Amino acid sequence: MTLVREAMVTEPASLEATASAQEAGELLARPEVRAVFVTRDEQLAGVVTRKTLVREVVAAGRDPRTTPVGDVAEEPYLALDGELEVEEALGLMEEHDLERVPVVEEGRLVGVLSRAVIQRRLVEDEPLAETEDEGD
Repeated sequence: MTLVREAMVTEPASLEATASAQEAGELLARPEVRAVFVTRDEQLAGVVTRKTLVREVVAAGRDPRTTPVGDVAEEPYLALDGELEVEEALGLMEEHDLERVPVVEEGRLVGVLSRAVIQRRLVEDEPLAETEDEGD
């Protein structure tokens, strides 16, 4: 696991920009979904979180069934290239205090990199390496 592409979660929760805010809310109601990535023709266009929906739809008095998610999506703070080294990506995520970051290749959303997933994989890999060394 050295490249972001090898560590990312493929098929992140995403919706086309024309989908409704209600559809985003339905995805975000699932406990494992923390953010919904918004795309236009597979190109990353933004991100929607529970906080975004509350602020931009509920508090603004908009109808979630008719409000396109693309109208309320926020620009992602950071997007990573799949060819970036995992160590460098993790450093950027820690520097900006980000838990998950979309991964793009030529602007196309291809996955999401989660700090928790990386850390869990690193911890899981360490005992395997020690066990292999002991057997030599």
